[in-house]
Amino acid sequence: MLVAINVVVYLLEIRHGGSFFGGPSNGVEVHYGAIPYELTHPGKHCELIALHTPTAVGESIACQGQRGVTGASGPQPATWETVFTSMFLHASFLHIFGNMIFLAIFGPTVEDAVGRLRFPVFYLLGGLVALGAQVAADPNATGPTLGASGAIAAVLGGYILLYPRARVLALVFIVFFFTLVEVPAVFLLGFWFVEQLYLGAAGLAGTGSGEGVAYFAHVGGFVFGLLAIRLFAGRRRGSDGAPQPPLPVY
Repeated sequence: MLVAINVVVYLLEIRHGGSFFGGPSNGVEVHYGAIPYELTHPGKHCELIALHTPTAVGESIACQGQRGVTGASGPQPATWETVFTSMFLHASFLHIFGNMIFLAIFGPTVEDAVGRLRFPVFYLLGGLVALGAQVAADPNATGPTLGASGAIAAVLGGYILLYPRARVLALVFIVFFFTLVEVPAVFLLGFWFVEQLYLGAAGLAGTGSGEGVAYFAHVGGFVFGLLAIRLFAGRRRGSDGAPQPPLPVY
């Protein structure tokens, strides 16, 4: 259902000025995405404006309270609403495709351990913590944060703790050839976490090239998953109430 909701929202968000592969318009992203500046400056809103200057033509984001910005913004959702809408928005087809692949691969196993009712709570809380980590890393950022990757990172953190010895079938490219390799989940997801931490730190230091990627949201969501999964995951019980062994993981 989470995959279906994300897909439906993506189709809805590209209706007005967007495209299937290119994603929604900048206006939709600013309107419904979570903007750190708005979250750290209560009552201040940001808006997409057109630039027509001798040196620049295009669009930019202006926020109330910034130097040189006057007037009120147009109608838009309350800032707290964007905290949730941003979790279901994606910037492009590749963005949503990659996120949904990870959710479809690792989500069902974690859901089995957590339970169908608690899993959405775990997922949403992971997304909230992920956004909080991104805001804490750059509280004055005016670029909208959007995507399910923070919540999915929480799922990955839960998975690596519950099933560290599970093996993931990975496609590895070697120059013009490729092969399938079974990689232990603890190595694959552990490497991914370290990579996100490094790229996030490099971005803060001004030496990274991943502008527009919320690396600290990935880090925050992953850490939340590691710390919280034991609170959500209980022993499976059969119809007689007896504890059941976990389902096999491949």
